[in-house]
Amino acid sequence: MHLMLFYLILVIVTADFMFERILDYLNTTRWSDNLPDTLNGIYDAEKYKKQQAYERVNHRFGMLTSSFSFLLIMLMLLFSGFSILNSLTLGISSHPVVSALLFFGILMFASDLLTTPFSIYDTFRIEAKFGFNTTTPKTFFFDKIKGWLLTAVIGGGILAFIVWIYLKTGVMFWIYSWIAVSVFSVFMSMFYSNLIVPLFNKQKPLDQGELRDAIESFSRSVGFRLKDVYVIDGSKRSTKANAYFTGLGKKKRIVLYDTLIGELEISELVAVLAHEIGHYRKRHVLQGLFISLLQTGIVLYIFSVFAGNRNLSLALGVGEPNFQMAMVAFGILYSPVSFVLGLFMNMLSRRNEFQADDFAGKNYSAGALASALKKLSVRNLSNLTPHPVYVFFHYSHPTLLQRLENLKKFNP
Repeated sequence: MHLMLFYLILVIVTADFMFERILDYLNTTRWSDNLPDTLNGIYDAEKYKKQQAYERVNHRFGMLTSSFSFLLIMLMLLFSGFSILNSLTLGISSHPVVSALLFFGILMFASDLLTTPFSIYDTFRIEAKFGFNTTTPKTFFFDKIKGWLLTAVIGGGILAFIVWIYLKTGVMFWIYSWIAVSVFSVFMSMFYSNLIVPLFNKQKPLDQGELRDAIESFSRSVGFRLKDVYVIDGSKRSTKANAYFTGLGKKKRIVLYDTLIGELEISELVAVLAHEIGHYRKRHVLQGLFISLLQTGIVLYIFSVFAGNRNLSLALGVGEPNFQMAMVAFGILYSPVSFVLGLFMNMLSRRNEFQADDFAGKNYSAGALASALKKLSVRNLSNLTPHPVYVFFHYSHPTLLQRLENLKKFNP
């Protein structure tokens, strides 16, 4: 049985890699040095050539990084890498909680170290070449350190609690773990912007003036209580622009990148915020949180059924079953289910984006939103002609052309 599971794991990992490469290839069939008629009025010829060059560079780089990751996991599987690491951590400590923390800590730290050169090249070579990067080596280094510490403290704390609960309650651990993860997720949804973001970026309230007046006026017009509008120093790392909605209840806030403010007109900025408010008014934020928690509960329950199965550990070369080996094997075996669920989530997300656009078009200005979307897509060198199959499997947002076509119904 364990040999069959081992071969199934190899098949899943290989199939996933090959499938992603097919999707990447389909996107390359849409490359062109000539500006498509559908993009007239959005890209000019020179800007489009730059976007296509950016697309090609990222495609080649993505092929390299994905192949490297695939090679790493195949080496770990074929040469008993997980079993060797398991023996090493048990040699340091036989305590189940400590050994699990050491196992995943070493695994994640080593993986991050091995892929850091790719991150450096992407940031300081590719992004810099196309005028996006503003990250300094100092910022990059300290981002890494802070990321490691947060992973160790938060991720390690959650993992230790789950393993401890598993040891105390057995197959019923999924209920207690689900409750704990749910409480933590809701807490982070409310306070992420207050607790985590300041470790990496500075946020300040949007200054009084014409933009804030316009935002507050629109918020009142749609009955949306907006207390906090913040500006984040996104230009610290990139010239790319963005905006997002965060928090729940009284802790909700809208965050604008400083690069966004420098790129768009006031009417366009308000249209972008109208889109974000649309997400809240349509309850997309609560919907996403609820679905995420539901999926977490289902995954924990299924894992609890198989966690004690000796064959999961045997499939990775470990005779004595333990939590960490079962978790690695289960994670790979569950990935096809996760992939299918991801498809439905992407479909739901694309529908939600259309609904948020409709809210902005109906309650503010479809023209201003369309103009903002065009500017941001061109500024970020976004791919406006992805292959439809790639869009179906990977896009959480509709393409720009789909969104513009949808907005036409407000300005026939």
